[in-house]
Amino acid sequence: MPSVTRGVAPRSAPPAPSGKPPLSSRMLRATWRGLPARRHRAGWEPGRVVPAADGSPLITDHYFPRAKGDFPTLLVRSPYGRGLPWSPMYGMLFAEQGFHVVVQSCRGTGGSGGAFHLWRNEAADGLATVAWLREQPWFTGTLGTVGPSYLGYVQWALALDPPPELRAMVVQVGLHDPFALFHTGGAPRLENALAVGVGMTYQHRGVLPFAKATLRLRRRLEDVTGAWPLREAYLSALGGEVPWLDDVMTRSDADDPFWHGASAAGAAERAAVPTCLIGGWHDVLADQTFEQYARLRAAGCETALLVGPWTHTSALQQGWPEVFAASLAWLRAHLSDDASDPRATGVRVHVGGADAWRDLEDWPPPADAASLFPRPDGTLGRAAPADAVPPVSFRYDPADPTPSVGGPLLSGTAGPRDNGVLEARDDVLTFTGPPLDEPMEVLGPVHARLRISTDTGHGDVFSRLCDVDPRGRSTNVCDGLTRFTTEGGTPSEVTVPMSRTAHLFAAGHRLRWQISGGAHPRFARHPGTGESSVAATGPVPVRLTLHADSALVLPLSAAR
Repeated sequence: MPSVTRGVAPRSAPPAPSGKPPLSSRMLRATWRGLPARRHRAGWEPGRVVPAADGSPLITDHYFPRAKGDFPTLLVRSPYGRGLPWSPMYGMLFAEQGFHVVVQSCRGTGGSGGAFHLWRNEAADGLATVAWLREQPWFTGTLGTVGPSYLGYVQWALALDPPPELRAMVVQVGLHDPFALFHTGGAPRLENALAVGVGMTYQHRGVLPFAKATLRLRRRLEDVTGAWPLREAYLSALGGEVPWLDDVMTRSDADDPFWHGASAAGAAERAAVPTCLIGGWHDVLADQTFEQYARLRAAGCETALLVGPWTHTSALQQGWPEVFAASLAWLRAHLSDDASDPRATGVRVHVGGADAWRDLEDWPPPADAASLFPRPDGTLGRAAPADAVPPVSFRYDPADPTPSVGGPLLSGTAGPRDNGVLEARDDVLTFTGPPLDEPMEVLGPVHARLRISTDTGHGDVFSRLCDVDPRGRSTNVCDGLTRFTTEGGTPSEVTVPMSRTAHLFAAGHRLRWQISGGAHPRFARHPGTGESSVAATGPVPVRLTLHADSALVLPLSAAR
């Protein structure tokens, strides 16, 4: 790594190259509406070679304002290539707003040298890139980072030991903990793991290879996820071996040495870099966004939070005008001393059911915990039953697993969906409250407190909150799954975190609590035994029994 002197005055910028961005990027850019007015034309300097920490060449494109003057720099590091959509969304758009933008392919992707690894190289390669930036005549010493998903992970990795030039970060639907991307509540997040495998393997190769691989996975998903054993069955769907996927699927313990150093959560505990977090209520990484927000706030770091009605992908599609505007406001406020946009501060969330945005001082806001109790007749009430309530049971068969419907996925089936067909199944319990006399607003984390047993000693429990409108349509709001064990017929006390929400249940609507033994293929089905979901060779049906004193716990808005 070249030696540099930090803190020196920026060199005057020489004339920048005047190349236009690629035609495909300019054509896509021309289709977008609702974005801030362009301040400059964007220039493009492709194919710069930056030495990684081990000397491997990292292929890098430089976008810039085609104008005289000094401009701050944004670093965007990606394993998904540097073409569409990253070139217009990050290279062009931010260059048009007055930033140098460095879009770089991570090691082993997009033409860069070396071998890709899910987490081991990003911190060192990020620092190596900053060292290279210090030698560029147009670099002023003012640096920010921006990007979604894994492009968020590389930001957190850089922030573990932040260079002094790093003044601001914008993490959009971002990752900081790879283990939690692949496992939750003790169960593999199967469908998302396969989608990540396709994305990491093919997206950096171009639009066409990625589209073909995505279609192949969609066609073969049912066969692959229904195989016994599941391990290695994915090869046909992914078009070949993905070396790291078997490891992440089979290493189900966060304390396994395999995961050592994977989480970059600690970056948020150091209060070093002002950070804007952007997420969606149905984003597969929503919980990671809220976790990092809490860490940043506890550390006293300047931070902002925006949460929209989005999935992981729709945040960058339908939500892009809002996401881009908030990102731009934060970067201008911290890199250009322009705090004129009020979106550069505070917490802003979209309230489902009301289809309205709400500005808050913090997250979660003050709330009153309310418990709703299930009854054998399928109703849901605010008061705990006065008399002993008989248990309610259902049979879960891994050979015909309860299907997943909507929720936080990486596929096009993500988000709020009609749960009617799902709730008609014999292996799904539902408990429904009466029509509301007045609106009920739920703001904050939701969880289920269960007393539950199984006849095999092993099981999963999936818990979901739904909004039932006056026509009877049941739409998912938030949910979660937990793997558990029992001894004999003695029920276990199980808490199921169901993520967070901001949702208004309108007058005349009803709350519904849905309980089942899984959500397949979103989560790998429980085989009914103590075997791993990945290695099990056959199914064993399970009878799950819900006992008295179980409750759904909601944070009801204290201010409304």
